[in-house]
Amino acid sequence: MPTIQRLAPCLWFDDQAEEAARFYTSIFENSRIVDIARYGEAGHEIHGRPAGSVMTVDFELDGRPFTALNGGPIFKFNEAVSFQIFCDTPQDLDHYWDKLSEGGDPNAQQCGWLKDKYGLSWQVVPSILPELVGDPNDERCQRAMKAMLQMKKLDIAKLKQAYDG
Repeated sequence: MPTIQRLAPCLWFDDQAEEAARFYTSIFENSRIVDIARYGEAGHEIHGRPAGSVMTVDFELDGRPFTALNGGPIFKFNEAVSFQIFCDTPQDLDHYWDKLSEGGDPNAQQCGWLKDKYGLSWQVVPSILPELVGDPNDERCQRAMKAMLQMKKLDIAKLKQAYDG
Protein backbone atom coordinates (compact mmCIF):
# COMPACT_ATOMS: atom_id res chain seq x y z
CA MET A 1 0.00 0.00 0.00
CA PRO A 2 1.46 3.39 -1.01
CA THR A 3 2.19 6.03 1.59
CA ILE A 4 -0.52 8.69 1.61
CA GLN A 5 0.74 12.26 1.29
CA ARG A 6 -0.95 15.06 3.18
CA LEU A 7 -1.59 17.09 0.03
CA ALA A 8 -1.98 15.70 -3.49
CA PRO A 9 -3.94 16.97 -6.50
CA CYS A 10 -6.76 14.80 -7.83
CA LEU A 11 -7.43 15.29 -11.53
CA TRP A 12 -10.94 14.43 -12.77
CA PHE A 13 -11.16 12.77 -16.18
CA ASP A 14 -14.11 11.31 -18.05
CA ASP A 15 -12.46 7.93 -18.72
CA GLN A 16 -8.84 8.78 -19.62
CA ALA A 17 -7.24 8.61 -16.14
CA GLU A 18 -4.84 5.77 -16.91
CA GLU A 19 -3.98 7.10 -20.38
CA ALA A 20 -3.30 10.57 -18.96
CA ALA A 21 -1.20 9.26 -16.05
CA ARG A 22 0.92 7.23 -18.48
CA PHE A 23 1.27 10.29 -20.74
CA TYR A 24 2.39 12.55 -17.89
CA THR A 25 4.79 10.00 -16.36
CA SER A 26 6.44 9.58 -19.77
CA ILE A 27 7.32 13.30 -19.81
CA PHE A 28 8.71 13.91 -16.33
CA GLU A 29 11.80 12.26 -14.87
CA ASN A 30 11.45 10.54 -11.50
CA SER A 31 7.85 9.64 -12.33
CA ARG A 32 5.86 6.44 -12.10
CA ILE A 33 2.46 4.82 -11.82
CA VAL A 34 2.07 3.84 -8.16
CA ASP A 35 -1.30 2.10 -8.06
CA ILE A 36 -4.44 1.53 -10.11
CA ALA A 37 -7.76 1.01 -8.33
CA ARG A 38 -10.76 -0.40 -10.16
CA TYR A 39 -14.48 0.01 -9.80
CA GLY A 40 -16.37 -2.91 -8.28
CA GLU A 41 -20.04 -3.77 -8.23
CA ALA A 42 -20.62 -1.67 -5.10
CA GLY A 43 -22.06 1.72 -5.95
CA HIS A 44 -22.74 0.87 -9.60
CA GLU A 45 -26.12 2.62 -9.36
CA ILE A 46 -24.23 5.82 -8.48
CA HIS A 47 -21.04 5.73 -10.53
CA GLY A 48 -22.40 3.69 -13.47
CA ARG A 49 -18.94 2.34 -14.30
CA PRO A 50 -18.42 -1.30 -15.29
CA ALA A 51 -16.85 -3.49 -12.62
CA GLY A 52 -13.13 -3.84 -13.31
CA SER A 53 -12.78 -0.51 -15.13
CA VAL A 54 -10.19 1.97 -13.87
CA MET A 55 -11.44 4.17 -11.04
CA THR A 56 -8.25 5.94 -9.91
CA VAL A 57 -4.60 5.99 -10.84
CA ASP A 58 -2.11 7.09 -8.21
CA PHE A 59 1.05 8.37 -9.85
CA GLU A 60 4.07 10.54 -9.20
CA LEU A 61 5.44 13.36 -11.33
CA ASP A 62 8.97 14.32 -10.44
CA GLY A 63 8.41 12.50 -7.14
CA ARG A 64 5.21 14.41 -6.28
CA PRO A 65 1.94 12.51 -5.76
CA PHE A 66 -1.09 12.90 -8.02
CA THR A 67 -4.32 11.00 -8.46
CA ALA A 68 -6.27 10.69 -11.69
CA LEU A 69 -9.96 9.81 -11.33
CA ASN A 70 -12.32 8.47 -13.97
CA GLY A 71 -15.39 10.35 -12.77
CA GLY A 72 -17.35 10.80 -15.98
CA PRO A 73 -18.00 13.78 -18.24
CA ILE A 74 -19.51 16.03 -15.56
CA PHE A 75 -16.49 18.26 -14.94
CA LYS A 76 -13.86 19.69 -17.28
CA PHE A 77 -10.53 21.37 -16.63
CA ASN A 78 -10.27 25.12 -17.05
CA GLU A 79 -7.57 27.76 -16.72
CA ALA A 80 -8.47 28.53 -13.10
CA VAL A 81 -6.02 25.78 -12.12
CA SER A 82 -2.66 25.14 -13.76
CA PHE A 83 0.61 23.43 -12.93
CA GLN A 84 3.85 25.39 -13.18
CA ILE A 85 7.04 23.83 -14.47
CA PHE A 86 10.12 25.92 -13.77
CA CYS A 87 12.91 25.29 -16.27
CA ASP A 88 16.57 26.22 -15.91
CA THR A 89 17.57 25.67 -19.54
CA PRO A 90 16.07 26.29 -22.97
CA GLN A 91 16.31 22.53 -23.58
CA ASP A 92 14.14 21.77 -20.54
CA LEU A 93 11.67 24.45 -21.55
CA ASP A 94 11.46 23.04 -25.09
CA HIS A 95 11.07 19.48 -23.78
CA TYR A 96 8.10 20.22 -21.52
CA TRP A 97 6.47 22.66 -23.92
CA ASP A 98 6.73 20.34 -26.91
CA LYS A 99 5.59 17.20 -25.06
CA LEU A 100 2.72 18.76 -23.13
CA SER A 101 1.37 20.85 -26.00
CA GLU A 102 1.33 17.84 -28.37
CA GLY A 103 -2.32 17.32 -29.30
CA GLY A 104 -3.39 20.22 -27.08
CA ASP A 105 -5.18 23.45 -27.91
CA PRO A 106 -2.82 25.76 -29.87
CA ASN A 107 -5.23 28.67 -29.30
CA ALA A 108 -4.77 28.37 -25.53
CA GLN A 109 -1.06 29.22 -25.62
CA GLN A 110 0.14 32.54 -24.29
CA CYS A 111 2.97 33.77 -22.05
CA GLY A 112 4.20 30.27 -21.26
CA TRP A 113 0.72 28.82 -20.69
CA LEU A 114 -0.52 25.85 -22.66
CA LYS A 115 -3.41 23.45 -22.56
CA ASP A 116 -2.61 19.76 -23.07
CA LYS A 117 -4.67 17.19 -24.98
CA TYR A 118 -6.78 16.51 -21.87
CA GLY A 119 -7.57 20.19 -21.34
CA LEU A 120 -5.25 20.60 -18.34
CA SER A 121 -3.39 23.92 -18.19
CA TRP A 122 0.37 24.12 -17.62
CA GLN A 123 2.77 27.04 -17.28
CA VAL A 124 6.19 26.23 -18.70
CA VAL A 125 8.38 29.05 -17.47
CA PRO A 126 12.06 29.87 -17.06
CA SER A 127 13.20 29.67 -13.44
CA ILE A 128 14.68 33.14 -13.89
CA LEU A 129 11.33 34.70 -14.90
CA PRO A 130 10.39 36.13 -11.46
CA GLU A 131 13.71 37.98 -11.42
CA LEU A 132 13.25 39.27 -14.98
CA VAL A 133 9.70 40.61 -14.56
CA GLY A 134 9.33 40.95 -10.79
CA ASP A 135 9.85 44.65 -10.13
CA PRO A 136 7.20 46.93 -11.70
CA ASN A 137 9.39 49.97 -10.93
CA ASP A 138 12.41 48.61 -12.78
CA GLU A 139 12.67 49.60 -16.43
CA ARG A 140 14.54 46.35 -17.22
CA CYS A 141 11.70 44.27 -15.75
CA GLN A 142 9.15 46.22 -17.76
CA ARG A 143 11.06 45.52 -20.99
CA ALA A 144 11.15 41.81 -20.15
CA MET A 145 7.44 41.86 -19.31
CA LYS A 146 6.61 43.53 -22.61
CA ALA A 147 8.65 40.89 -24.45
CA MET A 148 6.98 38.06 -22.52
CA LEU A 149 3.50 39.30 -23.39
CA GLN A 150 4.34 38.89 -27.09
CA MET A 151 5.35 35.22 -26.70
CA LYS A 152 3.52 31.94 -26.64
CA LYS A 153 6.40 29.64 -25.67
CA LEU A 154 8.79 31.66 -23.55
CA ASP A 155 12.29 32.18 -24.88
CA ILE A 156 14.90 32.57 -22.13
CA ALA A 157 17.47 34.28 -24.39
CA LYS A 158 14.97 36.82 -25.75
CA LEU A 159 13.65 37.59 -22.26
CA LYS A 160 17.20 38.20 -21.00
CA GLN A 161 17.97 40.29 -24.06
CA ALA A 162 14.91 42.47 -23.46
CA TYR A 163 15.83 42.77 -19.78
CA ASP A 164 19.40 43.81 -20.64
CA GLY A 165 18.15 46.32 -23.18
